[in-house]
Amino acid sequence: MKRLLTFIVGCMIVIAMGSASGCNEGKKTQAEASETQTTPAESQENQEQTSTNNPQTMNQPISKEALAAISSVKGSKVRISTAFGDMIVLLYDETPKHRDNFLKLAEEGFYNGLLFHRVIRDFMIQGGDPDSKGAPADKMLGSGGPGFTIDAEFNPKFIHKKGALSAARQGDQVNPMKKSSGSQFYVVQGQKLEPAQLQLMRTLTDEQRAIYAEVGGTPFLDNQYTVFGEVIYGLDVIDKIASQKVRPGDRPSEDIMMNIEVIK
Repeated sequence: MKRLLTFIVGCMIVIAMGSASGCNEGKKTQAEASETQTTPAESQENQEQTSTNNPQTMNQPISKEALAAISSVKGSKVRISTAFGDMIVLLYDETPKHRDNFLKLAEEGFYNGLLFHRVIRDFMIQGGDPDSKGAPADKMLGSGGPGFTIDAEFNPKFIHKKGALSAARQGDQVNPMKKSSGSQFYVVQGQKLEPAQLQLMRTLTDEQRAIYAEVGGTPFLDNQYTVFGEVIYGLDVIDKIASQKVRPGDRPSEDIMMNIEVIK
């Protein structure tokens, strides 16, 4: 079976090198793209830090100041807990199909015990495959889901900045309507972009260019995958997870488990 979100890796590598030429991964099958994707280099941080996935390390306390700031943000929110810390994610009201589906699955406990099964440093961390729960180390992950897809809800004001929550999907060859997976998602890490790179992206506003320059992200995914939320607390957790040592195929060497709960 084919893995979600694999065909874009070649484009990511080209953009990271500062060139848009030769980025034709959209013409390849997902299987071909998967065979040519690269695994991020192992950093010193990778070797020093591994996930224990001890449930007692999840749902770590958040300071009163941070809680007050989180509470002041209006809208539906979820807490993604990992052994590396917690992320609080705001779900956008402007993407109601994705928002409501994510809330429903979280309330049902669908995500509890699943893995961040695909991690690419300077790009994104991906999870939500139900097949990842209790999966043996040699199992190929990325094709599982709840048995349905969600219509795309592209909104030009929601970009793939660092911390963006986006829906994974199958490639255009088999999914020309760009429908989202019913459960798989990714959280963007990305990189900061240089002004010369950003000037080539003519659909961006000046404000969006400033965000990509100062915060970083993956602008080549804009309007290709539905962005339906953003991390408002715990951006450092993305960096910690993205720095972990991975096997070929981008699955972390040590499983990184998640729990997701709705914040009332």
